[in-house]
Amino acid sequence: MDWAILGRVFISISTTGTAERPATDLGFLLHKHPAKVQRFSTAHGVAHVFYPEATDTACTAALLLEVDPLALVRQGRGKGRGGSPDLALAQYVNDRPYAASSLLAVALRTVYRSAMKGVCEQRPGLAEHPLPLRIELPAVPVGGAEGGATAMVGRLFEPLGWSVDAAAVPLDSAFPAWGDSRYAKVSLTGELRLADALQQLYVLLPVLDGAKHYWVAPDEVDKLLAAGQGWLADHPELDLITRRYLSRRWSLTRLAMERLALARLAESDDREAEELDNAVDDVPETETGSAVEAVQAETATVAVAEKPQPLAVQRREAILAALAETGAARVLDLGCGQGELVGALLKDARVTEVLGLDVSSRALSAAARKLRLDRMSERQASRVRLVQGALTYTDARLKGYDAAVLSEVIEHLDLPRLPALEFAVFGSARPTAVVVTTPNVEYNVRWETLPAGHVRHSDHRFEWTRAEFTGWAEQVAGKYGYTVTVRPVGPLDAEVGAPTQLALFRLDNPASEGSATR
Repeated sequence: MDWAILGRVFISISTTGTAERPATDLGFLLHKHPAKVQRFSTAHGVAHVFYPEATDTACTAALLLEVDPLALVRQGRGKGRGGSPDLALAQYVNDRPYAASSLLAVALRTVYRSAMKGVCEQRPGLAEHPLPLRIELPAVPVGGAEGGATAMVGRLFEPLGWSVDAAAVPLDSAFPAWGDSRYAKVSLTGELRLADALQQLYVLLPVLDGAKHYWVAPDEVDKLLAAGQGWLADHPELDLITRRYLSRRWSLTRLAMERLALARLAESDDREAEELDNAVDDVPETETGSAVEAVQAETATVAVAEKPQPLAVQRREAILAALAETGAARVLDLGCGQGELVGALLKDARVTEVLGLDVSSRALSAAARKLRLDRMSERQASRVRLVQGALTYTDARLKGYDAAVLSEVIEHLDLPRLPALEFAVFGSARPTAVVVTTPNVEYNVRWETLPAGHVRHSDHRFEWTRAEFTGWAEQVAGKYGYTVTVRPVGPLDAEVGAPTQLALFRLDNPASEGSATR
């Protein structure tokens, strides 16, 4: 049956099964029983979920969305396009009740919320396994697509592993000379996790349409990045997806692209750090000399004894010592990565609260695992929070802390974006103290494995000399009312200094600052 003819938005999800994994497991993943017809209210109509087929070998779950055009107008407060009060007929007679647009995307998120998160409490581990899936969409609007509606569907879904069968819907089958409409009948076949498939549909259905039924606010960036985790950053049509999902709002598109870029940098750093940590761990305790020195050279550490201390450890100890000087009890770790510093801070009884912020959700998940947040006592867990955010934008969550740490962060920003970070941290959050560390580029000549003229990591946008870092620190301190001292971290070379440089900023008059903000 052609459900689009009925004037209802329709999508079906099908899978096949085996003796070991029956197809009806789809019901557990969707949290919808195959023997029941269920009804869900949405802001713009009613969604029905039912199973046309449910056996061990084949199972299909269907979602039928009845859209109320009057509810669409009421939700828009009676305003037409561009905010005018014109109650045109197009507000009541349009394609929204018939085509799979952002209305269906919102309905999927409402009805299949747990499935989209990959949660399946009754069958632990089931959500992590890919399934043979077939998704049918009788009518998908495709607006402004180069090469036609069917070409756009392929560009978006095929890079994600789907086999796409898309056929243009004619304007009128009785008059073929009129040509094709902007709608396509779409069938997607592939082997994916159900959660991934739903997240992709949530993002790409409004992208195909090129429009949304609601105002696109800044929180849409968070939704896009959350739903696109694991696939969006590497999609060849990233620019197109981001631009169309955010309804071509340039400011939001730029924000999303910046956050994706920063997340890629953070994840690259995390992978490299983990690989290097494993390399050091693989060296036997009794092994010294050239083998140890080779590993230490690759991990940017300095051989000072039979068992050299990694530079990362020396840097962390220097940061903790600087924080101890300030007496900070509430600390921000900005760009916290996988949480090594957060873990060290939690071991200090003087520290009562730690907030770790990072742009990479993957890094935050890794930090939560390393810190074993799920196993912490209630008292210990109350001392720590991990949140996602970008340091080039002001964030009210960062205000009111005793100290903030930017450990090996600033060099990952393009220099034109550095003033935005300065204002967000020193001008808006205004902690009583700030600790900043960054590489000393002069020391790079001491790394035998580093080609001349190269920065230490391909993701570094710049690396400063000692004079450049001191000049920057003094300029920022003077601009925002701090005093600053700069000190070396790591073994000190008479000619080129230490491998890392640290700046400790202190607010000139924290007492008056605190009273002013109360």
